[in-house]
Parts: sequence; C-alpha cells; structure tokens
Amino acid sequence: MVETSVRLLRLLTLLQVRRDWSGAELAERLAVTTRTVRTDVERLRVLGYQIESHPGVAGGYRLGAGSALPPLLLDDDEAVAVAVGLRAAAGGSVTGIEETSLRALAKLEQSLPSRLRHRVDALRSATVSAAGGGPTVDADTLTAVSTAVHRRERLRFDYAGHDGTVSVRDVEPYRLVYTGRRWYLLGWDTDRADWRTFRADRIQPRVPTGPRFALREPPGGDAVAHVLRGVGSTAWPHPARVRLHASAETMAQRIPSTAGLLEAIDERACLLHTGGESLGNLAAFLGTLAVDFDVLDPPELRAVIRDVAARFGRAAGCAPGRVAVHPGADAAVEL
Repeated sequence: MVETSVRLLRLLTLLQVRRDWSGAELAERLAVTTRTVRTDVERLRVLGYQIESHPGVAGGYRLGAGSALPPLLLDDDEAVAVAVGLRAAAGGSVTGIEETSLRALAKLEQSLPSRLRHRVDALRSATVSAAGGGPTVDADTLTAVSTAVHRRERLRFDYAGHDGTVSVRDVEPYRLVYTGRRWYLLGWDTDRADWRTFRADRIQPRVPTGPRFALREPPGGDAVAHVLRGVGSTAWPHPARVRLHASAETMAQRIPSTAGLLEAIDERACLLHTGGESLGNLAAFLGTLAVDFDVLDPPELRAVIRDVAARFGRAAGCAPGRVAVHPGADAAVEL
C-alpha cells in the first residue's frame, strides 16, 4: 500500500510537469507496466483528478481541470510563492478576498513543513509593501472583466466618471493593468472608435457579455505604457511632463514605474510623465532625482521650483542658483 501511494504521487507529479505523456513513457519513469499505469490513473480519477486519456499510437494521458479541486502537489519554492501571494492578497486592493485569502493561508501554513514555515516567516518579517493607497475594487468586477478579456467578448458596463455622471459603455476589453495604486481596464470603446482607459473601481459590469471580437493591438503594443501615459492627466491632481538630462535606462533605476512613465528621447535625455498631490511635493520629488531637468508643463511648476531654488540658496548662505527660461516655454533649473 505504501509503494502504491508513493507511486501515485510520483505519477501525479509527472502529469503536472508536462502536458502530454504516453503510457509507455509513464511506465518507464515509474518502472511499472502500462497496465499498472492504467490502474493508477483510475485511482487518481477516483480521488477527483480529471485525467484525459487518448487511445492509439499517438495517444496518451493529460491532466485536465476537474469539477472539484483535488489536493495539489507543490514543491518548496511553489509553496512559499503561494503563501507570500496569499498574504499580499489579504491586505491588497481587491475587495472581498481578504478573509478568503487568510483562510487559504491558514490551511496552507498548517501543512507546511518547518523549513518552509521559517522561510515564509522570514519573508513576512523582512518585507514591507509600498503599494496601495488607491481605491479597492470588487473581486466580482475583476473576475467579470478578466473573463471577458480572456474570452475576447465585448463588455457592456455602467461607468461613473470623475464628476459622478454614469454612462453606459460598450468596450472590447484588452487588458487589466494594476499600477500599484489603482486597477485600470484598457479597451477599445466601440461608440467612440478609440482606445480608452477606465478605472476598474468605477466599473459596474452588465450581463450577459457581448459577441466575440477580433483582438486589436494598442498603440505601441504595450498595454502598461499606454495606460500609464493615458492616466497621467487624471491619476494625480497636478500632472507634469519633464525632460530629464539622462537616458531612460539610467532613470529607470531611480524612478519606480508607479511614479511615472519614462519615454526615451535619445542616449542623453528622456521624457518623464509624472505628477503629485501638490506642486510643492512634485518639485521636491524632481529634486531627489539628482539630474538636470527641463519642466515642459505645467507652467505653474516653474514658479514653485524658482521659489524652492531661492529658499535653498538662502539656506546655504549664498545667492540663489540661476534659473533660465528657454524659448518654447521650457524651464531649465539649476539648484
């Protein structure tokens, strides 16, 4: 009985690591006959695993999705990854899954061997999250939207604008994007015949979904970049565009993706789309980048930076740094 149980676990592991197996391959790996393989497959089916079999020379076995959730086999790294992910979900930005995540985490941690519990505890105690701060999204909304994305089905939903006005939208959903602050849906708005970015917390899906559609590629082919560029004017009370005197590769090491979108200009300059809760905070953030920059907009930010430069100069006991305004309304700042 012990040998049979061990063999069943080995068989299940093999079925999970590769999509298709022939009976002869499984028999060779397990050092048994093909008849024993057929018997063991039937045992796994009784336990709830959906294993598809195809007869013939090109036939074999494949692990499918069943109607019930049978036990899972996870290696050490997979178990730690699941535990960390569940803990993050328990305090994340999706409404309604916190308690469920904690229940699943409790079950998983009870079954973890001591060596893995220590790894999970070490990760939990050594890390903090800088994500969050944005509104939470209903889990059912994310499920409905992601299902429509996966099936390529048009999605109709009620959408609440920033002014509270509700409109009905008909969209070909392309991707869900999480920026660390908010969830967004990028899709092709059929009524406006253009790409639109929607805040997921303002979406109320309607059922049923619409017909299937042919997938379009967003401008540039990068959903994340398109969303970050599109929400730059609405995600912050004070959006800004700044030309940095350094390459995009260099600045990507200093600026997190949640702080703005970088666009390469050449090997010595890049464009930053960013923003702040106030112009003062935005000026302070730009000062921490330790690189020369030109403010393209808004014009009000230049006045704030001049004031900051003057205060810094007085604090240093010398005359303020030169502030030169270039043609084209670009402001070069030297602090």
